[in-house]
Amino acid sequence: MGNTVMEIIAITGLAVVAGMILDLLLGDPAFLPHPVVLMGNAVSRLEKKLRGVFPKTEKGELAAGRIMAWAMVLSVFTLTSLISVVSYAVSPVLFFWIQTVWCWQTVAIKDLAKEAKGVYRYLAEEPDLEKARKQVSRIVGRDTQDLSEEGVTKAVIETVAENFSDGVAAPVFYMMIGGGPLAMTYKCINTMDSMVGYKNEKYLYFGRAGAHMDDAAGFLPSRIAALLWIAAAFFTGRDYKNAWRIWRRDRFNHASPNSAQTESACAGALDVQLLGPAYYFGEYYDKPTVGDPIRPVRTDDILSSVLLLYAASMLAYAVGTAIRFAVIFPWLTTL
Repeated sequence: MGNTVMEIIAITGLAVVAGMILDLLLGDPAFLPHPVVLMGNAVSRLEKKLRGVFPKTEKGELAAGRIMAWAMVLSVFTLTSLISVVSYAVSPVLFFWIQTVWCWQTVAIKDLAKEAKGVYRYLAEEPDLEKARKQVSRIVGRDTQDLSEEGVTKAVIETVAENFSDGVAAPVFYMMIGGGPLAMTYKCINTMDSMVGYKNEKYLYFGRAGAHMDDAAGFLPSRIAALLWIAAAFFTGRDYKNAWRIWRRDRFNHASPNSAQTESACAGALDVQLLGPAYYFGEYYDKPTVGDPIRPVRTDDILSSVLLLYAASMLAYAVGTAIRFAVIFPWLTTL
């Protein structure tokens, strides 16, 4: 029994690294069905059905939202765990490849960098502000149609920093603990939050359970992500001392307890000021800023944020793999 557990831990560790390599090489290819799409479709169907069953009152929408959130999380974790158990029983090699694909699909390093560089191209290489606004709308939730060049630049940098936490550090954190099933479960929670976790009239009550789940699931990973971002600033020659200072000062300057963690570290590393007021679905939100305006934001800061993304991602995998190796090393010495 002990050897089986250690073998699973070892195989999962290899799958995590293999998944990272596949993401860096291929990103998310269009030909491969992505689990986030399936999760999103399931959330939409459940929302429609539950809204039709429960009364359109505060208590009714809160209850419907809780049922949807728990149904999604338990379904994803149970299904992926069952597949893992069966695949390992069939063949450890099959188990490895399934875990590898899941670990690949739950991180988004290359695609996030690609989208950010796409915005940079329309700001610096082939200047077209309208195209830059459309490009950035693919990766941010705010309204982009009236953003200035500086606004577009800030939006890209902020989303690269925030999505490092949600799209890299947190999935890696959970896959290091529980392999593909736990990483997929986190991805389900994060997908729900991105769809229903808004404090507007439609989702204020229905989306509350999903939003609270996302806050809880991302609480520790977001803080680890900020520390990794500060370490990345050190290794890439950015202002890591200011990154530490601003993170300590501004990490709670957001309605979410997690979102400003990496954004504040990023602002400090680049010596700029980020966040501030923004429009979402036509509504004005007076959000506080993070960082100090030591210098104006420049378009090439987008490339700096991408470099920090890659460096912090490599650190996340390196630290996680080292910890896993420390766990299985005693077992390896007995072979």
